[in-house]
Amino acid sequence: MEEQQVVEQVRCLGGFEYVKLAEKAAKGDEFAAEAAHEMAWEQLHCGPWHDVDHAWRDAYALSCLRLAAHRIHDALRLLDMGLLMGGPLLKPHLQSAIAELHIEHQQHQQQRELPGENVLRSERLHDPSLAERDINPSAHVFNSIVECGTVKCNEAVSSMVCLRSEHQNKLQAATSCNRLSQVQDITLPHGSLSHEIVCKKSLISMEDFLCNHFISDLPVIITDAITHWPAMDRWKDLDYFKSTFGHRTVPVEVGEHYLASGWKQELMSMDELIQRFESSTGCPSERPYLAQHPLFEQIPELREDIVIPDYCVATGGEIKAVNAWFGPSGTVTPLHHDPHHNLLTQVVGKKYVRLYNPAESCGLYPFSESMLSNSSQIDLDNPDYVKFPLAEQLPYMDCILEQGEMLYIPPKWWHYVKSLTLSFSVSFWWSAMEE
Repeated sequence: MEEQQVVEQVRCLGGFEYVKLAEKAAKGDEFAAEAAHEMAWEQLHCGPWHDVDHAWRDAYALSCLRLAAHRIHDALRLLDMGLLMGGPLLKPHLQSAIAELHIEHQQHQQQRELPGENVLRSERLHDPSLAERDINPSAHVFNSIVECGTVKCNEAVSSMVCLRSEHQNKLQAATSCNRLSQVQDITLPHGSLSHEIVCKKSLISMEDFLCNHFISDLPVIITDAITHWPAMDRWKDLDYFKSTFGHRTVPVEVGEHYLASGWKQELMSMDELIQRFESSTGCPSERPYLAQHPLFEQIPELREDIVIPDYCVATGGEIKAVNAWFGPSGTVTPLHHDPHHNLLTQVVGKKYVRLYNPAESCGLYPFSESMLSNSSQIDLDNPDYVKFPLAEQLPYMDCILEQGEMLYIPPKWWHYVKSLTLSFSVSFWWSAMEE
């Protein structure tokens, strides 16, 4: 049993106090569950993240599961925290708990639509003052996952958020014409669109892609390849995210970009993130960005809205990461390179992208620190060519990546990205067979 495996791993690390608390929590002790959660959280923050033993990350995930069974009104946030900060061992259990919450919520949403007594009963479920009059004490959401006491189903539903609902209405054309979707007054780096422009090809054949771009390491924009994605309709409407995933907790970067002073990371609900989009003042230091996050692992329902492009799998390699990039206009990913093949897919909005061949690396002045060695010291929005003279005359190619287009970025190609509108992109990283 995975829970016992976690406890034994922590015991081997000398975490005897956590083991005692975990054993009490397994018997339904809420205070022990809370104490175990706090202890595991402290272990995650006692040093650099890469030095945290996986056993403590799994222990944190376990403590989130068990505490969620007691903290019904905070259960979804706790389960998300377990997914985001916990280890891999208990992720299936966390996802199962979230899925059960989802199922229970859907069932009671259907009851709300029925006339008569069912409506009255559903109203009781969603009214804390009436809920206790109509509770089935044998029903509980976590019974198959956490053996730590009975969780009352109706209590869970009364605090439930809408995790997922069918997107009923087709989006109107005007949806994409709201304020956030308009091209804002964004300043591009000096010299933009004055050099070589990345070529565009409509739904190119696999042979063309492999021979002329993949093997030759040459960027290309592929159009008309994702028109069949459900995301192309659904994601244009921010209400889709608010109504279906609004209370899910996500990690958000706040600031100009990850190399800028004052940059930080925060955890917030999807609702709060979108509210910040809508109330944004445009100040770079306050700009929120859900960047390079495996959102589709955290929320599998969103995975149903996209399809892994055939270009990623036809080379015989394997998918390394599928990440989400969701932010307002003006978000910047500074000049850097990645180790894998990349299809940057623009689902909503548009972005400016500049690319430098790996042969120009010396003139881009990479940071000497190992953690930032794939990032350039050159700020393309405010370049210092006195300090970095070789960069001024380097050749590059660039483009405006439009909605519905995919940009192939070969490994080690330097790229800078700036959103021109509200934007949702998906990046597919994959390796070739021999890599």
